[in-house]
Amino acid sequence: MSLSGSRSRINVRHLGEVDYLDAWQKMQAYTDARTPDSDDEIWLLSHPPVYTLGKNGKPEHILDAGDIPVIKSDRGGQVTYHGPGQLIAYILFDIARANIGVRQLVTIIEQSVIDLLADYGVTANARGDAPGVYVNDAKIAALGLRVRKGRSFHGLSLNIDMDLEPFSRINPCGFEDLQVTQMSDELSATNFTDVGERLLMKLMNHLR
Repeated sequence: MSLSGSRSRINVRHLGEVDYLDAWQKMQAYTDARTPDSDDEIWLLSHPPVYTLGKNGKPEHILDAGDIPVIKSDRGGQVTYHGPGQLIAYILFDIARANIGVRQLVTIIEQSVIDLLADYGVTANARGDAPGVYVNDAKIAALGLRVRKGRSFHGLSLNIDMDLEPFSRINPCGFEDLQVTQMSDELSATNFTDVGERLLMKLMNHLR
């Protein structure tokens, strides 16, 4: 699936490790300052350890945050964890200009991750009842978007090679006993930079 209605240039920013609040504030600022002619952007980055709770998220899904900070975000979805070894892709896209809805954008992001994992020989799928990408019913990528005046921000997180223990202290995405996996558990070897470049290619192919 691709966006036949999009005619803007897509700028890519490789930002390294960025504090969640800093990235969030910059996404809001970019979205608020956009004009109908502004370019779309994809930001690739990672975050220091943090739990984020979606706009309508329920605090009871955070079982034991311990010393990991909890941030109430304006994205969709419930609670998730971000940390080193996880790839973040923020999608700052004018979906009104592209004449698509949020559900279509979610499908595009999910399919990009599924295609990426297929390149590595990993079979993955999406679920109708819970956005994200799954390998053998374990979640490997989480999605959370916000759309303001027809422009999206936030995006997806893909577990590559990280400490998964913090996920045991929450109900990931609001689901009790949801298992979480990562690429390094499904493959003999992973390379963070290579995965990022491949994911970018998949997203660009679908979003053009």
